[in-house]
Amino acid sequence: MIKTRICEILGIEYPILQGGMAWIADAELAAAVSNAGGLGIIAGGNRSADELRKEIRKCKELTDKPFGVNIMLMMPNAEEIIEVCLEEGVSVVTTGAGNPGKYIPAFKEKGIKVIPVVASDALAKRMERNGCDAVIAEGMEAGGHIGKLTTMVLIPSIVRAVNIPVIAAGGIALGEQAAAAFVLGAEGIQVGTRFLAAKECNVHPKYKEKILKARFNQVTVTGITTGHPVRLIENKLTRKFAELEFSGAPKEELEELGRGRLRLAAEQGDVEWGSVMAGQVVGYVNKEETAEEIIKDIMEGAGKVLRSLCQKFLENKHDEGKPR
Repeated sequence: MIKTRICEILGIEYPILQGGMAWIADAELAAAVSNAGGLGIIAGGNRSADELRKEIRKCKELTDKPFGVNIMLMMPNAEEIIEVCLEEGVSVVTTGAGNPGKYIPAFKEKGIKVIPVVASDALAKRMERNGCDAVIAEGMEAGGHIGKLTTMVLIPSIVRAVNIPVIAAGGIALGEQAAAAFVLGAEGIQVGTRFLAAKECNVHPKYKEKILKARFNQVTVTGITTGHPVRLIENKLTRKFAELEFSGAPKEELEELGRGRLRLAAEQGDVEWGSVMAGQVVGYVNKEETAEEIIKDIMEGAGKVLRSLCQKFLENKHDEGKPR
């Protein structure tokens, strides 16, 4: 069994976090992941403060294990969301789209662990100085909003830059990929796309069907010219985006086209004109499983790969010096 500092810090059995996917990650999915030994995360970015409070309380009814809330700091109601997390005493907050620095003292006072998403070693260093407990380094293979660096490049650069644990994200759906992340120095992984196919995931059935049927070459990126690229599955929306971007459409027109599209797909099931966000690993996700089955498959697979690598490359000392 793989045990790291992340397990100790977060009080979980396996060093695996479920991505806090907006409009998708609810109490039922988070509780299922936490009950299976990982860290389930409720999306806070798309909810009102009252809605989030209900989800947190529902999650507490479904599990007695630690779980977290993802906070998008650029949201207009971010401070209200933070206040709910403080009042309800969640175990962990993951943050994105901003610097959580000014909120860390309040979180620490309540014993809440703070884990921001970072896209560079410089930002990771700043988060460590601010007192964060770990960082999530997300490569551009991920679904949704993405950065510029791949997981293979990003993880070791951040591992070398900080002393706090690094959690790898982006392009991880299999045990082999998890093992690679650990070899690169990560002490945990965050998985999003594969959990879209979890039986406990309440995303619209048409969205889930789109995930299960998608091939690797059906994933594309839109919004590059706006400076806010998004990875998602090709459909009528992505083709319209491409048409406008190549024609030199103004940034405002592109942003208006993208507004509200994730909710349209995730809640209303419009998988042609909605944003069906998914990572490059989507081609590996071809069956619906429970959260427990997903976690066991990834973690047992990672352990098997790591043991095999040790046997293959480190335990053949008796062969050293022999002619080949």
